[in-house]
Amino acid sequence: MIRFFGPFIAPLVGAGFLLALLWGFITTPREAEAPTAAHEYHKGEKEISFSFDGPLGRYDRQQLQRGFQVYKEVCSACHSMKMVAFRDLEGIGFSGPEVKAIANQWAVEVPSINPDTGEAATRKALPSDYFPSPYANETAARAANNNALPPDLSLIAKAREGGSHYLYSLLTGYEEQPAELVRKFPDAKTPAGLYYNPHFANLNIAMPPPLVAEGQVTYSDGTKATVPQMADDVSAFLMWAAEPKLENRHRAGVAALIYLLIATAFTYGAYRNIWRDKKH
Repeated sequence: MIRFFGPFIAPLVGAGFLLALLWGFITTPREAEAPTAAHEYHKGEKEISFSFDGPLGRYDRQQLQRGFQVYKEVCSACHSMKMVAFRDLEGIGFSGPEVKAIANQWAVEVPSINPDTGEAATRKALPSDYFPSPYANETAARAANNNALPPDLSLIAKAREGGSHYLYSLLTGYEEQPAELVRKFPDAKTPAGLYYNPHFANLNIAMPPPLVAEGQVTYSDGTKATVPQMADDVSAFLMWAAEPKLENRHRAGVAALIYLLIATAFTYGAYRNIWRDKKH
């Protein structure tokens, strides 16, 4: 009898052990997670559409130039874009001379070396230079921002879930902290030096509202510079900075799809031609 059932004992014991583990996992009581302020009051992205959304989306060069102006006049005071060169701006419609003038007139000069003395120096930026950081180093950046380090914006639109939609929501999402939130979660009161923004992960962000009033910048194309418009434009510009080849990728995708459709049609035609005289 043992010899007959012997080969089945080990598998049965193993199956029983696994079933016991599974049953224990299912029946073990779990404590419900305590609600948090971030869980209850965090908001997702606002409803907004960009010209580059979707598989056929394209950048609006005029909007990108306005977004660059917002970055230059507002954001660049705190945030670097160390992976974007001035000459890259030709990709959003600026001419060579315009790029040269933008680089030459940039508020922060580029670190350099004095050829006569070999000592550290600065010089006017060239089109081949990358956007210089507004701070000499990380220590200086933290000292100027209540120990918070302003992130580099070169890839921020790809580094945050939601991309440009998240950036727009964040820039336009500052508001007073609800009194109800403080009553329900006293420990979640926004600390001094931080700002309440329900679109930020933990609701409190170190960055002060960067876009605060209509007309904060003056657009050269006459567009009315409302806070939502400026946020829309700079979010689009940051998306371009993170993915300047997006339009090429879209075109390649469409071309590949058309090729596959044609190849499928030819393949099906060949199949029908080969098998049309064959009887099943």
